[in-house]
Amino acid sequence: MLLVRLRQWVLRLKKFRLLKFYKVKIIYGFLEMAKAQKIEKGKYSLRLASARQDKDFDKLYLIEDAIKQVKECATAKFDESIDLYISLGIDSKQSDQNVRGVVGLPNGTGKKVVVAVFARDKKADEAKKAGATIVGAEDLIEQVQKGEVNFDRCIATPDMMPLIGRVAKVLGPKGLMPNPKLGSVTDDVGTAVKNALAGQVEFRAEKGGIVHAGVGKKSFDDAKLVENIKVLFDAVIKAKPSSAKGVYIKKVGLSSTMGAGFKVDPSSLA
Repeated sequence: MLLVRLRQWVLRLKKFRLLKFYKVKIIYGFLEMAKAQKIEKGKYSLRLASARQDKDFDKLYLIEDAIKQVKECATAKFDESIDLYISLGIDSKQSDQNVRGVVGLPNGTGKKVVVAVFARDKKADEAKKAGATIVGAEDLIEQVQKGEVNFDRCIATPDMMPLIGRVAKVLGPKGLMPNPKLGSVTDDVGTAVKNALAGQVEFRAEKGGIVHAGVGKKSFDDAKLVENIKVLFDAVIKAKPSSAKGVYIKKVGLSSTMGAGFKVDPSSLA
């Protein structure tokens, strides 16, 4: 449809002699290039299609090479996030095969994290001093009940958990429900907040057994991205359920926010 409209536009301009011959040739050249690259509705944008040229998407790349490929395709005007995808050989429908954990990335994620803490009195003051953006108790529960979930990480003191149960249906699906196994239900809220702000990442297997997490930004040095990726990959390996049978790591991929994805050789992450 896009190509048809562009051709119609060019023909109208030619009819009224509003375009010189050489400009028409340039526009038609663009149209033919777009056709060749299959830039149609539901396909790739011109920017991404151009970046994808001469790329091998079937090849298994070493992690260092995969990072270079991803960066070359990350051509958006902002500092794109770099994301790691790990396909696991688990049945995510089985409760004993849940893969979930938390890990501190040595070089952070490059993202500004908004941390909310459910706490009262001295613990609330401790959370604020540590850098928590949102701190509250009953008032914060009411905000969440209204659908106002304006934070990325959620931490709570143990005494707040009965209250938080009221909003479990809101926080749970978003992966924000505090969990003592992940260190987000604790009396040491100061340390928990500092860890969250320093680049601690929560991961969990979603439907289909896919773990997806951000590992940095395009502007990060390659070495720092490699270090972050290996730390996250190692944490996922250690979180393998004892009931999982067969091949645990099936596929690994790396991509950017607006760019293309590339397959990664898992052996290069060991």
